[in-house]
Amino acid sequence: MMVKRKGLTRLLYASYYSLKGLRSAFLSEAAVRQEVFTMFILIPVAFLSEVTSIERILLVMSLLVVLITELLNTAVEKLCDHVSTDTHLLIGRAKDIGSAAVFVSLALACFTWLTILW
Repeated sequence: MMVKRKGLTRLLYASYYSLKGLRSAFLSEAAVRQEVFTMFILIPVAFLSEVTSIERILLVMSLLVVLITELLNTAVEKLCDHVSTDTHLLIGRAKDIGSAAVFVSLALACFTWLTILW
């Protein structure tokens, strides 16, 4: 039987599982590590640049959108790999669509950074 947690206990468990997922993605996915490394470089650049507060928020948010999209893509890929290791048209499409989402988020981040800093 599953125990229903409430209040602060639920928040603590949710935080634990979220951090566990971040750690797992970081350890198992090179793309996640590359994006986190890039964020460690670019977030300080955003704070050192002479831009407005809103522009700074947009710079940082665009990087976070890339990481969020990569985490969701990783979840889709792991689930697809668990369901079947065989080549399957729909699984291939799901993985391609997840990859496309990451590509679009990267294009958004590049557009945001170039537009604000240029």
